[in-house]
Amino acid sequence: MFRPAHFELACELLRLILTGRTPADKRMEHYFRAHREMGSHDRGYVAETVYGCLRNKRVLQVLCGDGNVTAEDLTAAYLRLYGDLSAEDVMRLDRNDRVRGLMRRLETADIAALPVAVRANLPDWLWESLLQQFGEHDALQLAEALNRPALVDLRANTLKTTRAELQTELTAEGYAAETTPYAPQGLRRADRKPLFSTQAFQSGRFEIQDEGSQLLSLLLEPQPKERVVDFCAGGGGKTLHLGNLMNNSGALYAFDVHEHRLERLKPRVRRAGLSNVRAQLIKTERDPQVKRLRGTINRVLVDAPCSGTGTLRRNPDTKWRELDLSALVAQQRDILAAAATLVKPGGRLVYATCSLLRAENEDIVDEFLNQHPDFARVPVNDILARLQIPLTMPGLDLRLFPHTHGTDGFYGAVLEKKAAAQPQPASPVAT
Repeated sequence: MFRPAHFELACELLRLILTGRTPADKRMEHYFRAHREMGSHDRGYVAETVYGCLRNKRVLQVLCGDGNVTAEDLTAAYLRLYGDLSAEDVMRLDRNDRVRGLMRRLETADIAALPVAVRANLPDWLWESLLQQFGEHDALQLAEALNRPALVDLRANTLKTTRAELQTELTAEGYAAETTPYAPQGLRRADRKPLFSTQAFQSGRFEIQDEGSQLLSLLLEPQPKERVVDFCAGGGGKTLHLGNLMNNSGALYAFDVHEHRLERLKPRVRRAGLSNVRAQLIKTERDPQVKRLRGTINRVLVDAPCSGTGTLRRNPDTKWRELDLSALVAQQRDILAAAATLVKPGGRLVYATCSLLRAENEDIVDEFLNQHPDFARVPVNDILARLQIPLTMPGLDLRLFPHTHGTDGFYGAVLEKKAAAQPQPASPVAT
């Protein structure tokens, strides 16, 4: 039962997110930590409402009318339109005359008559980009999928268990999960109930990781005893997966420019039982630590900083924040060029983003290949077939979408550095 206290808390949290610069998930985490009196059901009601408002913010703002739309307006409109509450139910939550007037206006609201970009709940710039790339029908389907909550994907830690064993264990603990359709070690849950208190998680037998993210790691095909670099390691989800795929052998370097991210990676590495990970803080992509490894690495993963437009199911506030796309693209070019210097002849480089935008994906890779003739694109279908992953891409690169694959939006291009030419034997001298 949604109560007046839930309404007040949701409005307060939504206001903090909309007026601050902290990402919604971090702001929400801090808020709940400061309100420990809230039970798990209370937190669930509030979180679902706030995320719903963020996902549908553009429609809600238009229907709330011109002028200064408040967090209370957005929350009340969301609960009426998407929360299965009647106008009377909402007015019992907040008896303000402003909410009463809003409920009257919503009685005649016609969402289908709104402009298409508004119905898509996207800013104009992003809608125009998707429209140009995919056409209106597919762009709308994609937008609708981005506007739905993501399911919870897990990855079994093969150093400690198998997917089948993990599935059985989680079911016994009351957390049933289905196998993912593509990632061979993935499980999926529709229920978003937290899993961190389970014995399976605390003992390091799985990690939370979207299926699409798992597929990106697999494209690198790292082998035991190789030297591998996760160039933009971030929180380390792919680092941990790569360590699994390397069977905890060789050397796995986790580079990042944010020290706090690498600090958060350390306990995850210990829980996963990995000993081959070497976390390394770098100042820029041209750091001396990068130059020291020049031409010595078998495989490099570049999960580049990006717009995050493929993860709007999880981070809906991202679409309402300002974005300097040109600066981001310039950074992606520089990072890819720097990472490429690490690759030894015959080695592999995977460029990946969680962006839907061609400017951050194919355009970056095409430009790189034009400037680096010593690298060549590898068709991802060849790798997917070799790994027996039942997935076929229409082009050379990996392109995953929530409305067609059930994953976040991901892009991955596989590049290999041409092997050094072998010296030809000298011709025999005629006598």
